[in-house]
Amino acid sequence: MELHYISAERLTIERVGEILENNITIALSKDAQNRIVRCREYLDSKMESQTEPIYGITTGFGSLCNISISADELGTLQKNLVMSHACGTGDRVPSQIVKLMLLLKVQSLSYGHSGVQLATVERLIEMFNNNILPVVYQQGSLGASGDLAPLAHLCLPLLGLGEVEVEGMPIPTSEVMEQFGWEPISLQSKEGLALLNGTQFMSAYGVWSLLKSIRLSSQADKIAAVSLDAFDGRIEPFCDEVHIVRSHRGQIETARTMRSLLEGSQILNQKKAHVQDPYSFRCIPQVHGATKDTIAYVSTVLENEINSVTDNPTVFPEQDMVVSAGNFHGQPIALAMDFLAIAVAELANISERRTYRLISGSRGLPSFLVAKPGLNSGFMIPQYTAASIVSQNKGLCMPASVDSIPSSQSQEDHVSMGSNAATKLARVVDNTERVLAIELFNAAQALEFRRPLRSSESVERLVEKYRKVVPYIDNDRVMYPLIDASINFLQSYK
Repeated sequence: MELHYISAERLTIERVGEILENNITIALSKDAQNRIVRCREYLDSKMESQTEPIYGITTGFGSLCNISISADELGTLQKNLVMSHACGTGDRVPSQIVKLMLLLKVQSLSYGHSGVQLATVERLIEMFNNNILPVVYQQGSLGASGDLAPLAHLCLPLLGLGEVEVEGMPIPTSEVMEQFGWEPISLQSKEGLALLNGTQFMSAYGVWSLLKSIRLSSQADKIAAVSLDAFDGRIEPFCDEVHIVRSHRGQIETARTMRSLLEGSQILNQKKAHVQDPYSFRCIPQVHGATKDTIAYVSTVLENEINSVTDNPTVFPEQDMVVSAGNFHGQPIALAMDFLAIAVAELANISERRTYRLISGSRGLPSFLVAKPGLNSGFMIPQYTAASIVSQNKGLCMPASVDSIPSSQSQEDHVSMGSNAATKLARVVDNTERVLAIELFNAAQALEFRRPLRSSESVERLVEKYRKVVPYIDNDRVMYPLIDASINFLQSYK
């Protein structure tokens, strides 16, 4: 079984996808183990001689930072922190995102600037490797002071508290601990704060959505190629010369991809009666390309974040420093995730317009893509569904990062709302997948009306695979199972 060593090398977005998809187990590198132990030993030594209060280590939290805690109560302080901050509510976080939270939390703690015990990190790794996934809720984080509430739920099982999901079922943590022979972790000074401070909730959602966005961006090009040929579109707007003189990388890449996807199409090469295509076809390189460029930018931001130390205070053993600062603040990724939501939503926006054109009864295609419109409504209502989803996306694209509500008696007076940016980004990404699935549903149907002419090998191969799960429609039938099948097809198609 493949093993990934944490902190031995930079964790890339691509590698995260491989770890999740292939169920790869993780372990700390020797260097990471040494850094964690050295930092903990430094902090223990520091506590013996320290006379000045250190935030969150010998004091209360937030606006309670001026209340000192006695040495014999420091462990209780950390346990109380985890318990009192587990105030999440709403829907449960999907299991794969929780697993990603565990991975990213271990990665952040592995750098040896957090002061945690090695045993604490090893327990998180055991939970990851055994798919023992804490029950975490989507609502409760402000995206500054870290993702306090969701990370508290993530870490309750370390104390033998809360619930975990095993094989899809939530059960009390105590049952799992008995099964594995685990004892609750006795938190030491600073540990609760190290576990709860951090951006692993919003980062996990961001990385999950980014990985899906990369897939959808590629699929959007393929589906658009089916639509373009089904609509009897022109290839000239995709020539290299046009895009090189504007020089946006994503635009150039998209145009080249479209030409490659459509190479050899009989439909494309037939004489055209029309001089121009609508923007939703002609401007595919400009729109899809801008989304590609956004994905590239957000990938850089999120990859930096998941390879960072984001708890507080930050411990520097070599410099004999314990610094209370603000690396938990989610602003850098909150802005990026809001941006990605807008960019991905545009894939849905232009997709719905292509769907609308395909059912409009133009360019030799029958109204609503059925041979007997009137008696049959055909593909009239799938476009309504797509339009509804696109409209919802527009509301979800209101930036969360422009908002801030002060908390903790205004000690935390500016927050990022990055957690809300992250969860609504995930909704936009899921919505876009549905809209693209509806476009493919329509485009494959429309292509049948171009027979006996054939499209390119790439397009025909895609449609052939699609037809194994979604049939051609002769007469009206119940549509929603076919839309679901189309969505499922995209989720498995690469």
